[in-house]
Amino acid sequence: MKKRDSEKNNVILFPGLEKRLLEKGLDYLKEKKYRDAIHYLEQALRHDPENSDIFVGLVLANYEAGNIKQAKEIASEMLRSGLGDYIQVIDLYLMILVQLNEYNEIVSTIEALLEEREIPAEKHEHFIRMLEFGKRMQEGKVEPEMLEPFEEEPGMEDQVLDLFSYTDPNDQVMVAAKLARENIRPYKMEITEYIASSEGHPFLKTMLLNILKEQEFGDEIAVEKFGWEEAFVPASLPELKEYIENSGILQLLSGEIENEDPVLYENVQSLVERYFFLVYPFRLPAGRAEAWAAACHFIANEYYGFDDSLDSFAEVYGSSKEEAEQVLGFIRRLEEISYPII
Repeated sequence: MKKRDSEKNNVILFPGLEKRLLEKGLDYLKEKKYRDAIHYLEQALRHDPENSDIFVGLVLANYEAGNIKQAKEIASEMLRSGLGDYIQVIDLYLMILVQLNEYNEIVSTIEALLEEREIPAEKHEHFIRMLEFGKRMQEGKVEPEMLEPFEEEPGMEDQVLDLFSYTDPNDQVMVAAKLARENIRPYKMEITEYIASSEGHPFLKTMLLNILKEQEFGDEIAVEKFGWEEAFVPASLPELKEYIENSGILQLLSGEIENEDPVLYENVQSLVERYFFLVYPFRLPAGRAEAWAAACHFIANEYYGFDDSLDSFAEVYGSSKEEAEQVLGFIRRLEEISYPII
């Protein structure tokens, strides 16, 4: 009881404290100091446990810090408690489920939403596409009766997607979800032009390459990312998971972190997967696996508000300082790229 009285007195003594804590947390979120952002937002939540802005900030801060499961729990709590705009929170929750590859939950959530008949007319197509995406990913592969190996057929390249108009990563997920369910022959020319363009978003390019791979597109196409240009055959590309494993970076990080701090390892792993998704199918542009492990560990540590030097991580992983700095510079560049729900 005394503790509760003390807390009440604190609120009386510091009117507007929760607002200042929220502002401080959001400032740290913008600065990518996620550990500090979470700290202040959690304090704000104690004083104002029904403030949807605080909840959203916590979802984003945890997501960015690599705490994807924690972000899911917070978004789920918002849905259970009816906090915030229901449709917007559902959208946020679904994007987290995409990151966690929880496609069964995506399908069941949207099917329940459709049964409730609470979807605004302008969002109906959005959720239908998301449902199709979830079902498609549940299947794990293109069914033979749905699609045959990619073959050129005359008169099929006359439909337009207007890919360059999709600048928001969440919208890019939606257009990819649509394409993953369809035969993409009619869009071949536009897709290959987008992937070869210096203006296309690397996130959407990776999704399009994966769709071409799934549909056994066997022609060589030009791919441009980050100023690099190279020709690839989508059907022959390695799976993204294999692409990451072959780098050896996660093995190095696991050896140093996983047993000692499994939560930190999970967060660093999420960062590595994000970076590789953006770079795919190119090989890492600079530095050996040791330099990448050092830089990724440093970034994760930085997000948690610690100030250990990059040199110390380079030493742990057996990398030169110069090589680790080169990799870190490239990672900073990747960090500026928009990603779903960011």
